[in-house]
Amino acid sequence: MTYKMLVSDLDETLLNDDGTVHPANIAAIKAAVAQGFKFVPNTGRSFNSVQTLLETLGLKDQAGQYVISYNGGAVVENKGNQVVLTRNMPFELAKQVFNAGVAVDSAIDVHIYTVDTLFIYNISETDHKYMAERGVPYVLMDSDDLSFLATEQPIMKVIFEHPDLAVREQIMATVIESVGAEQVEATYSSERYVEFNYQGVDKGSASLMLGEMLGIKQDEIIAAGDNSNDLAMLKAVGLGVSVANGIPAVQEVADVITKRTNNEGAVAEILERFVLTEQ
Repeated sequence: MTYKMLVSDLDETLLNDDGTVHPANIAAIKAAVAQGFKFVPNTGRSFNSVQTLLETLGLKDQAGQYVISYNGGAVVENKGNQVVLTRNMPFELAKQVFNAGVAVDSAIDVHIYTVDTLFIYNISETDHKYMAERGVPYVLMDSDDLSFLATEQPIMKVIFEHPDLAVREQIMATVIESVGAEQVEATYSSERYVEFNYQGVDKGSASLMLGEMLGIKQDEIIAAGDNSNDLAMLKAVGLGVSVANGIPAVQEVADVITKRTNNEGAVAEILERFVLTEQ
């Protein structure tokens, strides 16, 4: 099989634990792209927050290369950061999700992503450190009044940050009970977040949509991930790969598990095995 595109999660997959990129990953990605391959970060984050990474990988402002953001909520061409596809969460639903999560703990850290801005309410110390390490831009909210969002760009997703899994599970259960399981896609990520996208929006469906736009077939796409918000992506494509540090649920659905962890250049291992050896 000749693969033409790799959609890759970032944190705990492409990136080292400290947010840097293993030199082997950089070299392999540049080699693959030089041969016409598509390397697509497929992340829960905003495309604005990955510009330094794109520069490191030689993909910044490049035509014909893309980022999938917000767990599949938007597809963006790197050239000029042109948004080519969005799948947003209705404003009233976003308010319901926010209010239900905050009801669990009024001091909870909440992220609300629009197409071009990350708003954070009650930012935690750990989240502040994470954002600083990865150079993620955001705007602090000083109120739980979301009325200002009605005139902002479309809302992509709402997520909650807490280190305690039991609290995250309570938030997920409370939100789903409040809005209905059929209204949202709910996932966990990075052992810190519980994330809510609009129904039908996930990394997998976005990967297939981008592939269709580019004339790349399902079985010509590789996906790499480590956590539950990557499950739909690994199941949707031709070859689903879990990095060695992937959670058990991800390893169970993966077609392949790498020998290397994210800190050891797992993405380079994928490209060396399935892409670069075919050239």
